[in-house]
Amino acid sequence: MKASFSGEVATYYARHRRGYPPEVLDALVEAFDLGPDDTAVDLGCGTGQLSLPLAARVGTVIGVDPEPDMLALARQAALNAARPNAMWLLGDDSDLPTLGRLLGDRTIGALTVAVAIHFMDRDPLFRTVRPLLRPGGGIAVITNGAPLWMQDTEWSGALRECLQRLLGHPVTATCQTDEAGRLHHQNALVRAGYRYAESLVQYDAVLTIDDMVGGVFSAMSAERLPSAQGRVRFTDELRDALGGRDRVTERVRVWVQFGV
Repeated sequence: MKASFSGEVATYYARHRRGYPPEVLDALVEAFDLGPDDTAVDLGCGTGQLSLPLAARVGTVIGVDPEPDMLALARQAALNAARPNAMWLLGDDSDLPTLGRLLGDRTIGALTVAVAIHFMDRDPLFRTVRPLLRPGGGIAVITNGAPLWMQDTEWSGALRECLQRLLGHPVTATCQTDEAGRLHHQNALVRAGYRYAESLVQYDAVLTIDDMVGGVFSAMSAERLPSAQGRVRFTDELRDALGGRDRVTERVRVWVQFGV
C-alpha cells in the first residue's frame, strides 16, 4: 500500500466517500457468524467508513492504514460515534505477520479490505491471513461501487470529461472495481485455499456535486491536488457540464466477495 492520501485529501475522503448500507454489514455477520466475542481487522481502513459500523457488530475492530491523517480522522469519528471498541494501527498488508504476533493466541473473526485491495499483493496477503482466522472466520473483499468517473451514466461521462481536462490525460482507472478486478480477487482467494462466495447489494442514492468533486479529490495523491482556485474552477466547470444541476442519482452496486 502507499501512504499518499494525507492532509486535505484525507479530509475529502472522510467527508465524501460513501459509507455502507446495513445489508452489507448483515452479509458480513452472516458469512462469518460474527458476534460480540469477535475481533475484526479492517485493512486499508481509510477514515473508518466500514470500521465504525462493523464495530457495532463485533467486540473489537482494528483499523489499519498507512496514512496517519486518515487514522486521525477515523479515531475522531470513533470518538464522535462513541465507539470505544475501535482501535487504529499505522501499517499496511506487509505488517500482518507482526499483528499476528501481537494477537498471540487470539484469532480474528474477519479481515475486511475494500478499494485499497488494488494497492496490495493479494496472493501473499490472503495466505498470511489464514492462520490468524478462527474456525468459520474469513476474508471479505468489498467493492463499494464503481469510481464516480467510470459509471455508465450521463453525469459520470460529464465528470470524466472535466477530470480529463483537469489532469491533461485520459482517465480510465477502475481501481479494480470492474468484473476483471473482481475475478482477480476471486481467483486469489481460491488459490489461497478459501471457499468462495459473493453477495451483491444494490441501492439508489443522491449524489451532490460537492460529493462528486470531493470524491474525485479524495482519490488523488496530496501532491496532485489542484490549488484552491483550481478546485473552484473544476467545480464550476462540472456544474456547467451538468446543466446547472446540483445533484444526481447514483446506482450503487456493492460487491462482497467472501473467502471462508
